Amino acid sequence: MGLPVIGETLQLLKSSPSLDIPDFYKLRFKRYGNLFKTSFVGEPVVVSMDMEFNRFVFRQNDKLFQLWYPETMMSILGKKTTATGIGQIHKHMRSIIAPLYAPKNLKAAFISEMERIVAESLRLWATKPSIDVKEAFTDLLFGITVKKVIGLEPESPRSRELRKKFELFFQGLISFPLCVPGTKFYQSIQARKYVQKVIKDLLKQRISAPQRQNGDFLDILVEDLQSGEALVDENFMVDVVSGFIFAGIALTPTTLALVVLPHLGMKFLTDNPNVVEALKEEHEAILKKREEKNSRITWDECKSMKFTNQVINEIVRASSHTPGIFRKTLKDVQVNGYTIPKGWLVLINPMAVHLNPSIFKDPLTFNPWRWQEAQGSSLTKNFIAFGDGARHCMGADFTKLQMAMFLHELVTKYRWKEIKGGQKFRISDLVFLQDYHIQLFPRS
Repeated sequence: MGLPVIGETLQLLKSSPSLDIPDFYKLRFKRYGNLFKTSFVGEPVVVSMDMEFNRFVFRQNDKLFQLWYPETMMSILGKKTTATGIGQIHKHMRSIIAPLYAPKNLKAAFISEMERIVAESLRLWATKPSIDVKEAFTDLLFGITVKKVIGLEPESPRSRELRKKFELFFQGLISFPLCVPGTKFYQSIQARKYVQKVIKDLLKQRISAPQRQNGDFLDILVEDLQSGEALVDENFMVDVVSGFIFAGIALTPTTLALVVLPHLGMKFLTDNPNVVEALKEEHEAILKKREEKNSRITWDECKSMKFTNQVINEIVRASSHTPGIFRKTLKDVQVNGYTIPKGWLVLINPMAVHLNPSIFKDPLTFNPWRWQEAQGSSLTKNFIAFGDGARHCMGADFTKLQMAMFLHELVTKYRWKEIKGGQKFRISDLVFLQDYHIQLFPRS
């Protein structure tokens, strides 16, 4: 189980230059099989590389298992958010948030807003001699998020200030919980307080406004508050909104996908020009079918992007962007003749499934065509990039839509070249790129 207090945390988080399953998992799989016990940040953990057991855990959310984050993260995120909440409150908040991601809303006004923000970002990138891909995508994601959640324009003064606070927030997510001036944890707590104040001011403005015209998450919350059926009060809503932004950008599979996948995707595309050519063919065919050359992208066009969806699935699979999915047992759980005691953690490992050669042939090869006839096959059944069950990320379709719109704008209007960096390495389940810089050029 490793060293006292820290257990095997250091071995688990050890970086590797290979995209394959890290040795931490490989060695223990050979010795113990696809379920084994260890210790992470002082907590006893059962690591699952077994798809059947993973499905069982997902289906038993809030019955035998509940969501778990390290205490430092819980202190910063708060216990009243959709990411960390449990039970009836969590179900109620999901029911409120669900309309935000419903197809009706995705194909309405926000699809044009998303296209506008993506187009403006790419135009800006093309004016620079070099861009840091991860930083650029993080800014893009933040702009879309604050617009959809609280209705702020990406380049507004408040948005820019919030972006700075998020930098402080990220730095303290995994830190020693010492809340004294100068520490990263203290700076994260102060950043959270600032965001809560901004949200509280915006919420008060919306409540006093005669009409709801923004169509964002804040409007939905105000309607719930004023319906007389809300299970929560105004102060709770402030925590929910701030936590929704914090946890969304920092922790959920959906937004990890949005931050990690596009910049990794750029590297995968650069290394596989045949994939870029196939993307161009699909998107140029969409342009040719339009009656008006300069018309905006439509919902039907997004649904028709079959190869684009294959590329997105393959980027998700190859990078295994989710850094493990933690659950905590609510009672003793029996599995394969063994007992997982109440209070133990379970770490579900999507990477071990996504890189399993018995499920995905040549798993280290970037091959979008593997998804061509995947519907209903073992590939889709074992694809758990966005979780499963009651905790399946509601924003999964939203994530894929953003990536599809980005790829459409990218391959129809731009070309690019590498400037520096781009070495991939893996820490636990998550792949990163070191200082990957590209230069973007408008296509003739």
